Amino acid sequence: MIMTKNKTVKNPLLSQIQAAITAVLTTEDHTSGHCDITDVLRREILEVLLSYAERIPHPAGDEDAYASTLIRWQILAYVASIDLTIAKWFESHLDALTILHEVGAATTTQKAPQDSMSGLWAVWAADGPVLEFEPNKDSQAGKVNGTKAWCSGARFVDYGLMTYRDAQGRSQLLIVDMRQDGIVIDDSSWQAVGMQATDTAAIAFTDVTAVQVGAADAYLERAGFWHGAAGVAACWYGATTALAQYLITSYQQKPNHYKAMYLGQINTALFGTQQCFYHVAELMASQPQSHHELAIRALRASTEQSARQVLENVGQALGAAPFCTNAHFARLVADLPVFIRQSHGAFDLQTIGELTSKTHDKHAKHQRNLWQL
Repeated sequence: MIMTKNKTVKNPLLSQIQAAITAVLTTEDHTSGHCDITDVLRREILEVLLSYAERIPHPAGDEDAYASTLIRWQILAYVASIDLTIAKWFESHLDALTILHEVGAATTTQKAPQDSMSGLWAVWAADGPVLEFEPNKDSQAGKVNGTKAWCSGARFVDYGLMTYRDAQGRSQLLIVDMRQDGIVIDDSSWQAVGMQATDTAAIAFTDVTAVQVGAADAYLERAGFWHGAAGVAACWYGATTALAQYLITSYQQKPNHYKAMYLGQINTALFGTQQCFYHVAELMASQPQSHHELAIRALRASTEQSARQVLENVGQALGAAPFCTNAHFARLVADLPVFIRQSHGAFDLQTIGELTSKTHDKHAKHQRNLWQL
C-alpha cells in the first residue's frame, strides 16, 4: 500500500499478481532472485499477467484517478523487478488497451476477429521505413504494405497496434492481426545483448489486412501519450530498486562503511524519484485531460539518472561477484541500460529546458517562481 498526504491506497490486485507469479516460479523450482528465466518461463509469467490485464486500471482513468495511476505503476514496477523483457511486453500490451480505450476504438476492434481483445497486443510506434495503408471504400479496413521497424514481440504477438503517416503526414493507427499471410519477420539486425530476449524485429507487410482506428493524430495528441510514457519510467524504476535491494541485503549481511556510503547515495536518488512519481500521479489525477509533458519528461529524466547511479554505485559496492554468479542481477544490469535508452538523453533534457522556460514567465503577474517552496 501507498501512504499519501490524504489517504492510504491499497493494491490488492498487486498482491494477487505477486502470489500467482510466485506460484509459477515455485512450480518451476525457481525464485525470482536467482532464477535463469527461460523463454518458456517468460511466456508462463506473461500468461499469468494477461489474465489480470483487463483489471489493471488505465492511468488517471477511474473515479479515484490517483489510486488507479499508482496501482498501475506499482504493478509495472513489480514485473520489471523480475524481468525487463516481460515488463517490456506487458507494458506494451497494457498501453495498447489504454490507447484503444482513449481513441474510442473498443467497438472498432470487433471488426477484427471476435477474440481480438483476449490475445497479446503490442504497440509499434517507432518512425522508420515507409508504411502505406490503402483503405477499402466505405470501410476502416484495408491493406497495409511496407516495413515497420523496432517491433518487440514480433514473432508471438497476436495483434499489433502500429502507427503510420498518411499522405498528409498525419499520424494514424492501424490494428493488424499477426496471424495472417503476407507478413515477414526479420530479426537479423537485433544484436543487443541487453534486452536480447524481447524478440524485436523489423516486420515487412505485403497486402496484409489491417483496420484503421481513431482520428488523425489522435495517438500523439491525446493526454494518454505522456501518461503512458510515465508507465515506461515505472518499469525502469522497478528494475532499479530491485538492484538497489541487493546492496541493502549485502550491507545487512556484512556491513562496512563504504557500503553504507553508497547506500546513502542510492537512497537519496531513489527518494527524489519516488516523490516525482507521487507528484506526477497527483497532477494526472487533478487534471486527467492535461498532458503534463514537462512533469513527465522530468520524471523520466529523474528515473534515468537514478538508474544510472544505482547501476554504478551497486557495482562499486558489491564488486564482480553478483555480475558473474547471480542470474537475476546479471540480467537486470545488462537489460536496464538498454531499456532506459528509450529515453532520448540530451534531446529530452533540451526539451525540458525549453518547456521550463515557457512555463516560467518572469513577466506574468501573481505567478509563483517555478521552484518556490
